[in-house]
Amino acid sequence: MMMWYQKKGDQVLKELGVSDEGLTAAKASEVLKEKGENVLLEGRKKSAVQVFFEQFKDLLVVILIAAAIISMFSGNVESTIVIVAVIILNAILGTVQHEKAQKSLESLKSLSSPSAKVIRDGQKIEIDSREVVPGDLLLLEAGDMVVADGRILHNYSLQVNESSLTGESTNVEKSEEILKGELPLGDRVNMVYSGSLVTYGRAEAVVTETGMQTEMGKIASLMNATQEKKTPLQVSLDNFSSKLAIVIMIICGVVFALSLYRRMPILDSLMFAVALAVAAIPEALSSIVTIVQAMGTQKMARENAVIKELKAVESLGCVSVICSDKTGTLTQNKMTVQKIFIDGQILNPEQLDLHNQLHRYILYNAILTNDSAIVDGKGIGDPTEFALLEMARKTSVDDEIMREMMKRMEEIPFDSERKLMSTKYALHGVPTVLTKGAVDVLLPRTTHIRTTDGIFEMTDADRSRITEQNMEFSSQGLRVLAFGYKEVEEDHVLSLESENGYTFLGLIAMVDPPRTESIRAVADAKRAGIRTVMITGDHKVTAAAIARQIGIFEQGDLAVTGTELDAMTEEELDRDIQKISVYARVSPENKIRIVDAWQRRGNIVSMTGDGVNDAPALKKADIGVAMGITGTEVSKDAASMVLTDDNFATIIKAVANGRNVYRNIKNAIKFLLSGNMAGILSVLYTSIMGLPVPFAPVHLLFINLLTDSMPAIAIGMEPAEKNLLSQKPRDPKTGILTKDFMLSLLVQGGLIAVCTMAAFTVGLRGGDAAVASTMAFCTLTLARLFHGFNCRSDQSIFKIGFRRNWYSLGAFAAGVALLSLVMFVPFLKRIFSVATLTGHQIGIVYLLAVVPTVLIQLVKIIKGAVNL
Repeated sequence: MMMWYQKKGDQVLKELGVSDEGLTAAKASEVLKEKGENVLLEGRKKSAVQVFFEQFKDLLVVILIAAAIISMFSGNVESTIVIVAVIILNAILGTVQHEKAQKSLESLKSLSSPSAKVIRDGQKIEIDSREVVPGDLLLLEAGDMVVADGRILHNYSLQVNESSLTGESTNVEKSEEILKGELPLGDRVNMVYSGSLVTYGRAEAVVTETGMQTEMGKIASLMNATQEKKTPLQVSLDNFSSKLAIVIMIICGVVFALSLYRRMPILDSLMFAVALAVAAIPEALSSIVTIVQAMGTQKMARENAVIKELKAVESLGCVSVICSDKTGTLTQNKMTVQKIFIDGQILNPEQLDLHNQLHRYILYNAILTNDSAIVDGKGIGDPTEFALLEMARKTSVDDEIMREMMKRMEEIPFDSERKLMSTKYALHGVPTVLTKGAVDVLLPRTTHIRTTDGIFEMTDADRSRITEQNMEFSSQGLRVLAFGYKEVEEDHVLSLESENGYTFLGLIAMVDPPRTESIRAVADAKRAGIRTVMITGDHKVTAAAIARQIGIFEQGDLAVTGTELDAMTEEELDRDIQKISVYARVSPENKIRIVDAWQRRGNIVSMTGDGVNDAPALKKADIGVAMGITGTEVSKDAASMVLTDDNFATIIKAVANGRNVYRNIKNAIKFLLSGNMAGILSVLYTSIMGLPVPFAPVHLLFINLLTDSMPAIAIGMEPAEKNLLSQKPRDPKTGILTKDFMLSLLVQGGLIAVCTMAAFTVGLRGGDAAVASTMAFCTLTLARLFHGFNCRSDQSIFKIGFRRNWYSLGAFAAGVALLSLVMFVPFLKRIFSVATLTGHQIGIVYLLAVVPTVLIQLVKIIKGAVNL
């Protein structure tokens, strides 16, 4: 059986039952049903049961299981049942959270799954990659990910990176010619394969295999398989938990030995040690952090920022420099032609006259040196190119008919380094090269100029006039393209060397106006201590004009071209980096150098991009941000965040969200650990003073897993404060558990412990250890519930208000309700070892429980007044 690469293109089309106009919609639907979706089946995932049992591997959970066993041997069956029930409940919550994370991951994959441009029913359309079927005519250009295996029919300098399949990092130059003999995959140059990346040129290929039948499918692997990695915060917390577990075991051992020394029965001594272990373990910590992060990423996704890596949420809060692309990110990406400079005159698009041969030639160039299309009023392709098509349509030219009548003979695609695109057509029977590109690149390559009076040799005066006009357009924030052509011989082969000797036609100036929200976003970034830098391929004057409108370029700032940057030494760049606000005409190497220079200064850098050439800089940056609409699949693959609306303002929202998520996680951790600190100090105090055990293990489990979890989640849902963007970016080297943070844990935990022990002492005076334990349990529970309000913010509760976060009120009410059930329902009183309290004792409990919060709030009010 002959392989696809051994067959002629016509033969392949015939076997797949497809014409030059592509499949019909009906036929494509039929093939999709037969062959299935163009997706790769993933490897076997962990079952929910496996995930459930993995929750018991944690060292802290092992300590709790040991506590349950000790409770059982001590004859306290109710306590054992509660501990086991709580451990199982925790495992269920962990499993549910894992399953939710998997669903979020799959929805993220679908969000970032590549699209494909195909020809169906004779029209160029864009579809989801999973809808591609064998027989589809696939249109490929630089920046695309190949979504299926295919045989190349028409090749225009196509180069593809197939490293994901062959391991070879160099690009493969493709061909449409038939190949003979059996060849290895790497030598099948007339084929393209799923998972490879188009790095240069363009081509039309017919899809031969999809899904698991592709070469990628055969090796049963996903190129873009997303691997879950622990974030720096998770690693930090895991280390903290491990150290905490070791400290807990040592302290428990000491307490156990101390109890035995005091001739306490062994089981009682063990129960004392168990109570301390349970008091110290922040059982809900890991789940709370995961939940807060998940809520943060979901909020960002709703606001058009899809986070691909969880660590990006943490890093966002540290961003101090944003290197932003101009087109589509800071601007609207809706290019419209404003002015045309031709024959020494400035015209509006409507003034172009088809009867004027000079006008006709610039229209030929605008339409034919163009890979975009307008389908149902929607532009497909580069915005600059379909702006040219819209200009042509204003002169009543039918671009579709013109393209159908004139077939492209050869081409050299546009690339960011040459800044030119050239095509060869037969115009009026004469082979003609049409070229468009940057004025400063095309003008030196021109030798003649065409006017209504004829073609003349270009003079220095002509060049000066064109250059002046280009500068004038650029100073108005207009993007300018130059157009030229030359007639050639029949046997002329279009090459890079032949892009010379042109006849100049004219300039077309277009505008991509700034987004109104960009101006506000740049101001917000400045207020947040974040420097915004514009990086663009546009002319320096144009870029500076737009940057000035948006607020990026200010008095005293510098605008630098890629050439000027190349001429600068590292020392010069380091010296001037803070003054440079605009980089124009930059290369991919320039972008990496800019990021590197900022990072050398200790900055956390975010870089935006949408093209293949942006991918290295996106990888180099701390936060790579790809454009979801205009971005290539290569850029999305390299980025850690994707903007679904391509809007700079969304980055600032994401930074604010990132800061808020980190702050909420820190506050939730403070709440949990300060509460646990209170429990530890209380148990240690009674141990040292030789007093009875203040809490049963079930008391502490009730607090840690039921009444603590709800306030902690509520803290995680705290809205961003107004001054959040007025603060400087966080230093990424500074962890959560700083000296100040640990001191506040000790002070706040100490306050709650003092009031808890005061309640315990009041209970003991009545001579009843059970009443004393109940009073201590109730005081600690209520004090921690009140403490939830303290941990919402560094500011006073009276300043931030209660209505900003209704979840905190709900969590407090739910906690009080649960405690009331335990205190007053006989069945629960017996399970939780709770004694009956008098009204006077309940009053003392509530009074002592609220004291720490009152004191902490007084300190915050005083601090707030001093800072004013």
